[in-house]
Amino acid sequence: MKALTCLAAVWLAAAATCAGQSHAALLQSPTVSQTEIAFAHGGDIWVVSRQGGEARLLVTGMNRLSNPIFSPDGTLIAYTGEYDGNVDVYVVAAAGGQPRRLTYHPGPDQALGWTPDGKRVLFSSQRDSPADSSKLFTMPVEGGFPAEIPLPMAEDGAFSPDGTHLAYLPVFQWEPEWKHYRGGQTTPIWIADLADSSVIAIPRENSNDRNPMWVGKSVYFLSDRSGPVTLFAYDTETKKVSQVIKNDGFDIKSASAGPDAIVYEQFGTIHLYDLERHASQAVEIRVAGDLPQVRPHFVKVITATGSQIRNQGISPTGARAVFEAHGEILTAPAEKGDIRNITRTTAVEERDPAWSPDGKSIAYFSDESGEYALHIRPQNGIGAVRKIDLGKPPSFFYTPTWSPDSKKIAYNDKRLNLWYVDLDHPAPVKVDTDRFDSPLHEFDAVWSPDSEWLAYTKQLPSSLRAAFVYSLDSGKSTRVTDGMSDVLYPNFDKNGKYLYFTASTDMGLSTGWLDMTSEAHPVTRSVYLIVLRKDLPKMLRALRSRAEAMPSSKS
Repeated sequence: MKALTCLAAVWLAAAATCAGQSHAALLQSPTVSQTEIAFAHGGDIWVVSRQGGEARLLVTGMNRLSNPIFSPDGTLIAYTGEYDGNVDVYVVAAAGGQPRRLTYHPGPDQALGWTPDGKRVLFSSQRDSPADSSKLFTMPVEGGFPAEIPLPMAEDGAFSPDGTHLAYLPVFQWEPEWKHYRGGQTTPIWIADLADSSVIAIPRENSNDRNPMWVGKSVYFLSDRSGPVTLFAYDTETKKVSQVIKNDGFDIKSASAGPDAIVYEQFGTIHLYDLERHASQAVEIRVAGDLPQVRPHFVKVITATGSQIRNQGISPTGARAVFEAHGEILTAPAEKGDIRNITRTTAVEERDPAWSPDGKSIAYFSDESGEYALHIRPQNGIGAVRKIDLGKPPSFFYTPTWSPDSKKIAYNDKRLNLWYVDLDHPAPVKVDTDRFDSPLHEFDAVWSPDSEWLAYTKQLPSSLRAAFVYSLDSGKSTRVTDGMSDVLYPNFDKNGKYLYFTASTDMGLSTGWLDMTSEAHPVTRSVYLIVLRKDLPKMLRALRSRAEAMPSSKS
């Protein structure tokens, strides 16, 4: 606790980017008028000519601004902003000026669009919603009280040109970035008649459809129905759906319709689709500003509102602790002393620090080379860094675990492989691979006291997990539990005679990854142990013999 208290005073230098770069990535949520494109970048709202070129900063703030939308006549821009600790809808003149706040509800309000006459702003809010999904409202551009759209649930929407109908998303999707998802939360687009709230559905086969845009007699939208997310159109007269843009690359993330074009974001760049010529082209945009968010500055990793520490560990003596924050590795004293940033690499991501048992080194993963590798650095931050290539193909690695002799490190990767590397012969050795229908399971790998064995858990075809031990000498794994219960958290005793673990005989889908939030029945675990040598007595017999040898309580 003292180490964490000290760390609250640590400040980290953030990485800077070049403000005058020729190509600025991560241009997001664009919108288009007859003459201009507005977009979000760096938490601010920017405007640029439809021909591209140098963008100008329109509105800025200390917190994130997003989702700009031009009014039908192009003179105003509505957007979602956070200025005073709450997310609300704002409007600003497209030529620049002081933004005006339109919504004041304590919950988040998200700007979505405009009514066709440009007099009201469409936004989503959960202010009156009994479920996860939001509802849609409109707010007069001059301010006043919101009017609710007569639909029970809605997440996004676009009015027809005459304002009598609304194309909208009726359901909330908790993980919209899950690629190729085809479960129960795929998102349809419905078209509602606002006179009686009757709806029709745009034809689909369980695809993820979103971002509706109504232009003339067509509803344009984004969908993954043919692979990567791209632009489709639904003809409201013929009731047919057609693909508008062929896409074999990255998903299109957002799109917005203007008078004669649709602007969309793909991999951080902005493109214009001409509705007359049926052609798409990239818009070259340069962002040149002071960008105070990305200048070199200091950041507290622990504040009164929360922590930005992602991983941590402790030294063998407990005198210092090690932390990962903002891609840096820091150590802090338990009592007195200095806090050390032992990496100081503002443009590099370093993760998952682990202190060696001999107290001399700290291991972590670093993407300094462009792909993650294992780095080992003296714990005081002084001296050369040892860098170990973890092989091909590149991967994302987790949980470096030192052997007791400080000569080996076990770790796992995103492909559910368990590895170890011998620092005297630093070539990664694969131990085992878990089943790919168990994405939330970790191996819980631990070393034996003599550093010659690894114990870990792995899922069986029954979906229960069992304990395994791996011999470094023979390179073979052996299952040591019967598979009739769900086993986790193996651990050797200090002499290497026994393997402790927890096991559950009432494990079911209630805590499985397919049904994580269910509480259908309680799951209990008990602690068990395995005797690892044949020449040792069974533990129950040993305990019983010891109890028989004890003096009677009556004597």
